[in-house]
Amino acid sequence: MKIHCWLALFLISAQVGFAQIPKEKIISLDTVFVLAERNSTHLKISKSISETANMAIDVAENLRLPSVDVGISAMYLGDATIFDRNFSNAQNAAMPHFGNNFSAEASYVVFAGDAVSNAIEKAELESQIATLSHDKNRMDIRLLVAGQYLDLYKLYNQKKVFNKNIEETNELIRHVKAKLTTGMALDNDLTRYELMLQNLKLALIEIENNISIVNIHLTIALGLPDETVIIPDSSVQNINELPLFAENLVDEANEKRPSVKIQSLQKEVAQKDIKLAKADLYPSVAIFGADYFEGPITMEVPPINKNLNYWYLGVGIKCNLASLYKSSNKISLAKSSLNTANYAYEAELENTRTAIYSAQTKYGEAYEKLYTYQKSFQLASENYAVINNRYQNDLALITEMLDASNMKLKAELQVINAKLDVVFNYYKLLREIGTL
Repeated sequence: MKIHCWLALFLISAQVGFAQIPKEKIISLDTVFVLAERNSTHLKISKSISETANMAIDVAENLRLPSVDVGISAMYLGDATIFDRNFSNAQNAAMPHFGNNFSAEASYVVFAGDAVSNAIEKAELESQIATLSHDKNRMDIRLLVAGQYLDLYKLYNQKKVFNKNIEETNELIRHVKAKLTTGMALDNDLTRYELMLQNLKLALIEIENNISIVNIHLTIALGLPDETVIIPDSSVQNINELPLFAENLVDEANEKRPSVKIQSLQKEVAQKDIKLAKADLYPSVAIFGADYFEGPITMEVPPINKNLNYWYLGVGIKCNLASLYKSSNKISLAKSSLNTANYAYEAELENTRTAIYSAQTKYGEAYEKLYTYQKSFQLASENYAVINNRYQNDLALITEMLDASNMKLKAELQVINAKLDVVFNYYKLLREIGTL
C-alpha cells in the first residue's frame, strides 16, 4: 500500500515538474499581432464598451414605439356611510362588495421637437466613437507588443555578444595563465582579465533577467502559458519591403487617424446636445386612446351593481412652460460643450501634425543610423580580416585578435539592432497615421 502511495506522489510530482518546463516557441510578429488582438484584456474591455454602445442605439430607437399600459384589479368594497354636511345623521348605504377594473391605455408621440430622432442619432454617433476608440486601442496594443517583441530580439542578440565575450575572455585568461608560468605576464594582468570576466557575467545575468521580464509581459499580452519562452523570428529584421515615405502624410492621417475621427464625432455629438436642449422649448403632440371596463358603478347613489365599459381616442398637446426659463441654461451649457469640442478637434489636428512629423523624421533617422552601422560593420570586418591574417602569421597578439573579433561582433549587433529600430519606427509611423 505504501509503495502505491509513493508511486502516486512521484507521478503527481513528475506531472507538475513537466508542466513547468519552459517551452521555446518561435513566433512571428504577425502572429504576435493576431494573438494580442484575440487575447488582450484591454481590447476586450474596449470591445465590450463598443458592443454596449451598439445596444444603446436599440434602446434609443424604442422611443419611437408607442407606449401601452394595461392594468387589471379585483377588490372588496365595504359599505358606504352617508353624512349630513355637518357630519350628523350618519346612515349606512349598502354597496356591492365585489369590484373589478380593467384598463388599457396607448399613446404615440407624433412630435416632440425632434427629440427622439436626435436622441437616436446621438446614440449612433456615440457608437461610432466607441468603435473608433476600440480601433485606437487595438493599434496601441499592436505597437506595444511590437516594441516588446523587438526588444526581446535585441536582448537575445546582446546575450549572444556577451556569451561570445565571456568565451573569448576565458580564452584570454588561459593564455595569460600560460604566460605566467614562463614569466611573460604579470599577476596584475590576470587579475584585470578575471575582473573583466566577472563584470561580463554580471551583465549577462541582467540581460537574462530582462529577457525573462519582457517574455512574461509578452506571454500575458498574447494569452500564452507562463512557461512559454518566445523566440522572435529572425525574418523580422528583413526590411527590404518597407517603404520610404517622402510625401507629407498629415492629410492621410487626418482622414484615417482614430483620434481625429473621434474628435470630429464629438463635435457632432455636441451639436445634437444643443438640439436636444432646444427640444424642450417645443410642445409635444401625442395620439392616445384608452378603454376602461369596471364595476360596480359607484358614481350613482345607490351604486349600480353592473359593469361599465367606455373608451376614447384623441390628440393631446403638452407644453412645459417652465422650459421657457429653464432651457436657456441647458442650451448655453450645450453650446459651451460644442466650443470645447471644436477646440479639442483643432488641438488633435495639431497633435497629428507634430506626431506625423516626429514619427516620419525618426523613421528616416533609423535608416540613416542603419547605413552608418552597416559601414562600421564593413570596416570592422575588414579590420578583423587584417588582424586575423597577422595573427595567423604570429605578427599580432591574441589581445589584438580578441579586440578585433569583439569589434566585429558588436558592429554586427549594431546592424541587427538598427534594422529592428527601422521596423519599430515603421510601425510607429503607421500607428500615427492610423493604419497599423
